[in-house]
Amino acid sequence: MTTAPFALARFREADAVRIGLVAGDRIRALTADELGGGLNAFLADPDWDRLDALASARDEAPGEWHPLSDVTLTAPVEPRQVLQTGANYREHVVQLVAAGLTQNTDRTPEEAHAFAAEMMDERARSGEPYFFIGLPACVVGDDVPLVLPASSEVHDWELELAVVIGKEAFRVSREDALDHVAGYTIVNDITTRDLVFRKDMKEIGTDWYRAKNAPGFLPTGPLLVPARFVDPADTAVRLELNGQVMQDANTSDLLFDVPALVSAASQTHPLLPGDLLLTGSPAGNGQHWKRFLRDGDVMTGTIGALGTQVVRCVGEAGS
Repeated sequence: MTTAPFALARFREADAVRIGLVAGDRIRALTADELGGGLNAFLADPDWDRLDALASARDEAPGEWHPLSDVTLTAPVEPRQVLQTGANYREHVVQLVAAGLTQNTDRTPEEAHAFAAEMMDERARSGEPYFFIGLPACVVGDDVPLVLPASSEVHDWELELAVVIGKEAFRVSREDALDHVAGYTIVNDITTRDLVFRKDMKEIGTDWYRAKNAPGFLPTGPLLVPARFVDPADTAVRLELNGQVMQDANTSDLLFDVPALVSAASQTHPLLPGDLLLTGSPAGNGQHWKRFLRDGDVMTGTIGALGTQVVRCVGEAGS
């Protein structure tokens, strides 16, 4: 459930997936006429005031609304493109850099942390975001169990605030970037750590395709919350694994904020309505804790007004 006055969702009905309007603990199916087309067509030119009016008048048409608990929600978006952002939480990156410096130099932990912090501050002042591409086919709802491939034992979590693009953005300025954001959702960017770096030719560097694109590796949703209800510069990000807090941060720690990310990503290729732009994940993933995902694990991710995502892990059959 979201603390926002209303949100969009997609839910399963028989063999179809429908788009719904969520208000409080109830949901109402939306017709194509009410959306002005499909989901991405609506996001290209969203009429949030119309949906707000429907949500506000829900007590006047109780027969159209149903308990949210009676439906199965799935991923609230249908992106054509997924862009992911790496190394974008300041303290997370500082910890990683400082750990490496401590191991490879004679700096004390305090000196290494201070040096790494200055590096990140300089990157924020003069650097650029780091993007890579995910497969839209990996976007699933938390109604789908996360199958952990048997080929590895180091599958990791990365909870992230995800931007949902509204009207097409191509070479937009930082000042205009938020005009192209329709809303936000939750994404858990799953990563198989032992596939991140190539072992056969280290000069190639990272292999994000193999490390991040197994089926279902982008659990998304369950809600799409309009941008008007979210402050992307000050939103809590929290992940629990089996009830234990593993990630607990705030988007105020982003090195590159949402306007900077949207603007930078749009310089290369147009961002299309409904596309996802992940903003990066804070400290506290499995690599930090030396604890990776196992059969039976339950991840509970909460991000501000976006509600809560619950992902259940299952081992691959035969593993």
